[in-house]
Amino acid sequence: MFGPESTGKTTLSKELATHYNTEWVPEFARDYLQKKWDEEREVCSYEDLLPIAEGQILLENKASEQANRVLICDTDILETNVYSKAYFNGISDESLEKASIENQYDMYFLTYIDTPWEADDLRDRPNEREKMFHFFREALEKYKRPYVLLKGGKEERFKKATQIIDELIKR
Repeated sequence: MFGPESTGKTTLSKELATHYNTEWVPEFARDYLQKKWDEEREVCSYEDLLPIAEGQILLENKASEQANRVLICDTDILETNVYSKAYFNGISDESLEKASIENQYDMYFLTYIDTPWEADDLRDRPNEREKMFHFFREALEKYKRPYVLLKGGKEERFKKATQIIDELIKR
């Protein structure tokens, strides 16, 4: 899954992992940053980006050992890179940029902003959803990643995603 906050990535990725009886990789940043918020009332800083990226890759590598034909990831390191650039004036750590280039996946599902906004401790840009969506789409195009845009309700998104995954599995 790939896209701005509050666009249904977690819900859909969990449903897909259940459907394919495979591993689901959660978003490492969510737990990491929620703990930081709960303990320190601090938001994400530039210094958090590498630990988040390393944690995400570790979760993915561990889950890939148990995956059944397909691994469903709530997010990936390229998403961390997009947030880095969006939140820190276009700046990304060199190693994060390199990892974004090296870590590639068979398909990205770009989730559109047509889902209702759900506020929480970490989400902070309800009025910039369109701007953030464009950052994500531009990253997929810049890094030449294969992607499918998912729009509509949960059922429509699920149906489209399963059609694409089924095609990938057949190959």
